[in-house]
Amino acid sequence: MPLRRFISRRSIRGLARLAASALAVAITSLSLAGCATGYLARAAYEEGRLLWNRKPIDEVMKRNDLPADIRAKLQLVLAVRRFARDNLGLNVGGAYASVTNVDKGAIVWVVIAAPRTSLEPYTWWFPIVGSVPYRGYFDRADAQAEAASLEARGYDTMVRSAVAFSSLGFFDDPLLSNLLRLDRVELAGVIIHELFHRTYYMAGNAMFDESAATYVGGAGAIAFFDYLEGSSSPGADSARFAFASDLKFGAFLNGEAARLTKLYQSGLPEAEILQRRAIIFSDINSDYARLKPTLSGLERFDLDKTPVNNAVLIDYLIYFHELDNFAALQKIYGGDLKQTVKAIIALAKSDTDDPFGAIAKASRPAAPQSHPASSP
Repeated sequence: MPLRRFISRRSIRGLARLAASALAVAITSLSLAGCATGYLARAAYEEGRLLWNRKPIDEVMKRNDLPADIRAKLQLVLAVRRFARDNLGLNVGGAYASVTNVDKGAIVWVVIAAPRTSLEPYTWWFPIVGSVPYRGYFDRADAQAEAASLEARGYDTMVRSAVAFSSLGFFDDPLLSNLLRLDRVELAGVIIHELFHRTYYMAGNAMFDESAATYVGGAGAIAFFDYLEGSSSPGADSARFAFASDLKFGAFLNGEAARLTKLYQSGLPEAEILQRRAIIFSDINSDYARLKPTLSGLERFDLDKTPVNNAVLIDYLIYFHELDNFAALQKIYGGDLKQTVKAIIALAKSDTDDPFGAIAKASRPAAPQSHPASSP
């Protein structure tokens, strides 16, 4: 089946985010305890199908009929793998050295939920990965039924598609052909994002895992194009603009979340909180509409059009939490991303209860105390 049969286009950046989310559905589902037999069997089938149908990229590129743009993207993936291994110190192994053709859109439908007066996500627990703020279903109807059940219990929900599994290093994941639709900068960032997950994963803290990977993916794309094409190349410029937009979007999200958290913790009656949050949700739509034109073309989300609820916001917040602290940490290391990655992992391991706090503390060292002059 030709590699040009990709899934239907959503927004390019949205596809990158969905692919980057990865879910770890396969490994959580294959971890035995707590899951229905049918779910386990379907997860095993889906992951096995992707692995069974993978083909080495080197072999695929020997095809005489391979379109030039696809060949260039596959060459880029191999170059990103080498760079991530040699220049960033990521655990690459055999990941993304092969490609699997995907002949349909969503592989998994993801349910996300949250209380209506809190930005704390509803979580599901799985062996190995711990608590996660989403659950994948292999049929859209099943995901929608789960969302409806949660809504009946008083939760905000959203259902979205995802195009990939991640085995978190348990298998050598193939590149899925869907991702070859991405812009070169996005593709490089997604691969580096996923390789960070393969290198380090904190069980039970999806927000840290995804936000750290978002940062490393964006900063890694800059470093890659600087190395491959030069710091003034179009690829490097585009990567810098996309990365700056990530930071700007993250700051926007965290500011809007702070407004909602203040309301949710106000002690007002629930009915009044729900009434006031509707105003804030409307503000978020309009605030983002003003922000959107200032973002990179690779960073255009849908918050100006999507009906907002807590679950929708959490879906974004998971990936963009306190990115500015990761950036400050990289400055401390003189811009050296390889050393920054090592530091992120070491700091996270040093405080598994509050890895964001560890990053914040390390990225903003306390100013030296001044001492009063001695009296003559």
